[in-house]
Amino acid sequence: QRMWPHAPLGKWLLSTSALVSAMVHIGGVTRLTKSGLSMTDWKPLGSRPPVTEEEWMAEFERYQQYPEWQQRQSMGLEEFKYIYYWEWGHRMMGRFVGLVFGGGWAYFTWIHRPKISPSLSATSTITSIVPKNITSAIPPGYQSRLALLFAMGGTQGLVGWWMVRSGLGDDRRGDRSEIRVSPYRLAAHLGMAVGTYSALLWTGLGALSYPVDRYAAAANTVASSASAAGTSAPSSLLQQYTNQLAPAALRHARTTRVGVVSTVGLTGITILSGAFVAGNDAGNAYNTYPLMDGRLIPWDDMVDPDKVPKWRNLFETTATVQWNHRVLGTCTALSAVGVAGYGLLRDPASGGRRGGASTSALRAASGTTPQVRRGLMALGTAATAQMSLGIATLLTYVPINLAATHQLGSLVVLTCGVYTAHSLRYAGQSVVSKVGSGAARSLVNGSSGGGGGCG
Repeated sequence: QRMWPHAPLGKWLLSTSALVSAMVHIGGVTRLTKSGLSMTDWKPLGSRPPVTEEEWMAEFERYQQYPEWQQRQSMGLEEFKYIYYWEWGHRMMGRFVGLVFGGGWAYFTWIHRPKISPSLSATSTITSIVPKNITSAIPPGYQSRLALLFAMGGTQGLVGWWMVRSGLGDDRRGDRSEIRVSPYRLAAHLGMAVGTYSALLWTGLGALSYPVDRYAAAANTVASSASAAGTSAPSSLLQQYTNQLAPAALRHARTTRVGVVSTVGLTGITILSGAFVAGNDAGNAYNTYPLMDGRLIPWDDMVDPDKVPKWRNLFETTATVQWNHRVLGTCTALSAVGVAGYGLLRDPASGGRRGGASTSALRAASGTTPQVRRGLMALGTAATAQMSLGIATLLTYVPINLAATHQLGSLVVLTCGVYTAHSLRYAGQSVVSKVGSGAARSLVNGSSGGGGGCG
């Protein structure tokens, strides 16, 4: 904390993102145990569960007034308690996350003040870039981000109740198929949760790296390198690092970053398609792989003539929904493995590592940092494991333990992708465009000039 004034904020944000991932996991189990419609009202501040036998009977009788009861009339009070506790726990977990975020935001805004220790070496590269007059752990511009995150969390509760209401209306009483919430609203609810998780993760990583990314580097650290290159000094250590990369290395890093960001986007779309699989209970059909009912593409089953307009088949027909998820999951895994292979095996410095080149020469020639290489290995491994887990879940007819783990695995893949993309921020356009020499200038101007001069 004494060296990195924004580290406590970053750690708190990452801890909150971990709570959100736990809430998503609990929500998945709530859906898999068919518990989501057990609570038939919603109170913004929540409420305690029933305690006495009379309170439980009153809650059970209230549940029996809604459409789902017509399909579950064999349920006893003990089974109702089981599903009620899952839904109640999911809702209260959401409120707990909101309390942790709101309380932490207030603490860092009005109470916490960073401490810069005067005993730390002023000649250290790290301590020399940190201003001594910092008065807040919240970096400039981050208050608006925190406000947006708080609004996203509050909206998530409203979206959740909007989703639940789709399964409680009287218009569902005539349903012959199992009464479930709207798959569109389920996808919106999950998408909002995943979006909030990703934003928390990215903001937390940004707070941790803020001094390196934004604070001006010490004059004695940058000026000598800039003088050797005959250019003006970059304003931060991040820009200094970009400046010293060789053109081939920076080009490799930029291509790798595009691949990682694309994989993150594919992962998000695959997660949303999984919500439609869950919302339509499509995982309990076509339980073979890679064929579906003996065919690679079950054309005859993918279009229901009764669904109007036809685009509804993409989101409501079992065969189409499951095929979409299979294809998207496969594309995500291949994309992750492909970008990991490219980033790790096509690194321009790979030959230098084998040939015993100096550390400074390797740093300039390599397009990937140790953090990026760890992230790429984790991304490729996690995506492969996630695809394997999805296949196992399908072949075993969606047992709760495997299905819940599969949903949690999607967040692991997403986390690896976000971490790797953030680690590659030195190759982002916003950084490259501010570096006026060397590899960056050659890329921005489209020329083939030499690399920068930072060693």
